[in-house]
Amino acid sequence: MNSLKSRILRRGILLGSAVLFAAACAFSQESSSKPGESSARAPSETTSGGGPNATLKAVLSAACSQNQAEFGRFLTARSREAFSRMTPQARVALMKRFVLLNEPGKPTASANPAGRPIVRCQTPDVTTEMQIGGADLRDNIAFLPMDLRAATDTTGSEAHQITLGLVREDGEWRLLSLGLLLLDLPALEVEWDVAEMETTERNAIEALNQVGKAIEAYRNKYSRLPESLANLGQPLHGAANGEAAGLLDSDLANGIKNGYAIRYVIVGASTVGAPAKYELAATPQQYGRTGRRSFFRDSSGGLHAADRRGAVGGEADPKLE
Repeated sequence: MNSLKSRILRRGILLGSAVLFAAACAFSQESSSKPGESSARAPSETTSGGGPNATLKAVLSAACSQNQAEFGRFLTARSREAFSRMTPQARVALMKRFVLLNEPGKPTASANPAGRPIVRCQTPDVTTEMQIGGADLRDNIAFLPMDLRAATDTTGSEAHQITLGLVREDGEWRLLSLGLLLLDLPALEVEWDVAEMETTERNAIEALNQVGKAIEAYRNKYSRLPESLANLGQPLHGAANGEAAGLLDSDLANGIKNGYAIRYVIVGASTVGAPAKYELAATPQQYGRTGRRSFFRDSSGGLHAADRRGAVGGEADPKLE
């Protein structure tokens, strides 16, 4: 396996420990504990879902399988609302931070000889192992150390040590931080959307070029343009044919790719022969979240881009260099 450190998603905002502790105190004051409630109570007595160790074990299992609904259960109310507004891709990107794996895996839970929880996340390529240490309880805040390594790393030479923070809210433990990354999702939401849009917009341009190549390949083979993008998709049975040429994946054949809707229009009087032309457009499905710019590929193959506030682009838009 490649170095586990190379699998870390680098996007995000790293906050100083002093800022994190101050924010933790603020979350603590907003939690549901009654004034004067002792911090010495056992974790199992302060939450119906078990102590912070049990909660973190469930968090890691949800992150491993990339179960968005289950993961959202362990966020604070403010962060859970922001999480629900994030794109599916952004939600998955957040969960990847907890297990350092790109592909969804199968989680299994066990315990070490000392009784500490262990979560293993098995993917086709690699299996990681996360050992959760004892909780450091501070009123309504719990900090838990976690040792994350490849299952094959028996010596721990590439192990990652991370401290995760949880806050008690309405009698349940919720995620507060991952290392020094404060999971105040409403505050991070806008910046994450910007980073996400940069990726989806690049992918939209790539998708238009990919569809254009597939249409030309179809024209060369069948001496006509396809009637729709569906004709470029994969055949359900048997060999590729004019109804399903096997030139695009199912998403593009359905006119959707990574938060953009793809439109294909035949222009000209005929769909037969070289004179037939076509236009393509890529429009954000959620303006301001999956993208801002609309992209247009004219009948000559030129690409155009403009912020149309979610409307379909056109040939009058500035040319994309």
